[in-house]
Amino acid sequence: MNTNQTASQQESRWSRLTQSKYFIYILISPLFLVLLAYVIYPFYQTFIQSVVGTEGAGIGNYKRFFSLESTANLEALWTSIYISVISVITCAIVGVTMAFLIERYEFPGRKILSILVLVPMALPPLVGVLSFTFLYGESGIIPRSLQALFNLESVPFSLKGITGVIVVHTFTMYTYFYLTASAAIKGLDPSLEEAATSLGSGRIRIWVKVILPMLTPAMVASSLLVFMIAMASYTAPLMFGVERTMTMQIYLSRTNGNLDMAATQSTILSIVSISFLIMMRWYQGRRNFQNQSKGISVHRTELRTPFMKYLSMFLSFIGVIILMLPILVLVLISFSVDGEWTIQIIPPAYTLDHYIALFTDERTWRPIWNSLQMSFVATIGNILFGVAAAYAMIRTRFKGKALLDILIMIPWALPGTVVAVNLIAAFSEPSVFSFNQVLIGTFWILPLAYFVRHLPLIFRSTSAALMQMDQSVEEAARSLGANWWYTFRRVVVPMAFSGILAGTLLAMVQGLGEFVASILIYSTSTMPLSVAIFQKMYAFQFGTACAYGVLQILLIIFVLFISQKLTNGKAGAVI
Repeated sequence: MNTNQTASQQESRWSRLTQSKYFIYILISPLFLVLLAYVIYPFYQTFIQSVVGTEGAGIGNYKRFFSLESTANLEALWTSIYISVISVITCAIVGVTMAFLIERYEFPGRKILSILVLVPMALPPLVGVLSFTFLYGESGIIPRSLQALFNLESVPFSLKGITGVIVVHTFTMYTYFYLTASAAIKGLDPSLEEAATSLGSGRIRIWVKVILPMLTPAMVASSLLVFMIAMASYTAPLMFGVERTMTMQIYLSRTNGNLDMAATQSTILSIVSISFLIMMRWYQGRRNFQNQSKGISVHRTELRTPFMKYLSMFLSFIGVIILMLPILVLVLISFSVDGEWTIQIIPPAYTLDHYIALFTDERTWRPIWNSLQMSFVATIGNILFGVAAAYAMIRTRFKGKALLDILIMIPWALPGTVVAVNLIAAFSEPSVFSFNQVLIGTFWILPLAYFVRHLPLIFRSTSAALMQMDQSVEEAARSLGANWWYTFRRVVVPMAFSGILAGTLLAMVQGLGEFVASILIYSTSTMPLSVAIFQKMYAFQFGTACAYGVLQILLIIFVLFISQKLTNGKAGAVI
């Protein structure tokens, strides 16, 4: 009897605690602590190192950065901003145009094109750069094939310089605009366009004044994502001969032991990235772009003229070839014998040894196992804190809500290079947040970087699922006597499970393909898969590098398939 009374008293105290207005602060305090420890504290340490310096240089690092005598850093900053802005523009043009054509028109080849248009999502940035180098580089298959076919003295074209970087960025990143724009176009009310037409507006004016403004939220989210990924780009500039970008300058400063200048460069890059985030949010908040009408969504218009049908079939065929070639060339080269492909147009010798070695050779398998382990550890942390943060933001009211949202989104706005430098500055020495341990050089630093980088993925996908869930279901459970924890565990989590799992899978795959942060903080014993691909490429072991890349692609295709099923095709909600 005493035992039952004790249990009843404990349950009563727990019930009173969960109903208290201060319970939410108990719930979110671990979130604030984690964000403080692994987002704000590392950023603060980097800033302090950039200002004070390990040798007391003070603001001398900033003077050297902006010095007109040595313009390498200023040139790198301008080049990075220029490439990122142009990448946003080109990705927006390609992505929104593709979304509009596929969602608004019915034409031969539309269905197959609507599936293959997402193929670039299966290419991690590093692997995408490799495929374009093999295809369109100066020694690429297509330029050399045309040279041999027409008996030319040199290749007729090749991707190089800033043009090559932007082409690769456009191909690998336009899908972010496509997904969000597709979701927005599906929900557009045709009565808005009909009303504008009846008032005498032409197609161009309707596009500028009606359609594009309604796409603004989707465009802002995609612009931010593409800008950040482009700013963090390292492999594309390296492979196409763009010597000075901010990420390359940070990497050079870090490898040369100039940690103070690396911290200064990272701080400046952070300011640029966060400024872009603030500017995009300000632009989105200037006007209300919400659709207030109750009209039905737009139906596809069928192309009826024979000329347009044949033209669409031809363009669809060309589009399918362009979309599939990068993956096909990676598969082809993955079977090539390392060291045999030199001056030939295509590899002369083939083998299955690379795929056998992936799972039988301990040295080849080790990077795969490292990435699986570290991504799994990071994703567990993302689930715990991402779901809690999403629930707190969507279902509760508390002081500091806007601050929590900003803290969660800061890692989304920072390039991976900056996150890595921040962690180096913070955890190269023992601290209370690392339990008095030096984390640099250990297994845990990479999962921590992945955790910080990918926390927004699970936060955003869970938030989207919770916003679609009727809150009255929770209220009904509480009215029937269920406490907060039981309601959260048995009602909220099952109903939001698809969003949680979709974000979890995406975070896992992003961890498997993370390269920009990994290249700065990995050690020989913790080398991840992306760094192994990079090293194999520079050792001219193209077959092994591409076999690794094909494995990454298969993992990502599997995850995208599961995510599409879980979100009923609303992939844009997860991004």
